[in-house]
Amino acid sequence: MKELEIYIDGASKGNPGPSGIGVVIYCGGRNIKNISTYIGNTTNNVAEYTALIYGLQEALKLKAEVLKIKTDSQLLCRQINKVYKVKSPNILGLYNQVLGLMEAFKLVSIADISREYNQDADKLATQAVKKQLG
Repeated sequence: MKELEIYIDGASKGNPGPSGIGVVIYCGGRNIKNISTYIGNTTNNVAEYTALIYGLQEALKLKAEVLKIKTDSQLLCRQINKVYKVKSPNILGLYNQVLGLMEAFKLVSIADISREYNQDADKLATQAVKKQLG
């Protein structure tokens, strides 16, 4: 059974503002994929959700069955774990997309971690914005 650990982060310079995402994927403790992408002008929450979607899509391509997702976005984590309701119409479509993607896996857990443990994904998200802005 293929298990992946995925670290995600979204970065927004201004809220809304130029935004990027960072995704770091590990399999058996080895880094197997990094994603750093500029996603245009949006909010930090949209960037966080977009990072999660990229991570889930990549996990599908890698034929994973079990995912352990780590994020420093407490809001995203609590919304996905159904502790908080999603009230923002901007987020609702992304939230539903995430739930749909998650159905493709045997098991998905999502945990919020402190920023210091998410530095690689944070760096990739920030890099994407900096690269775009020159």
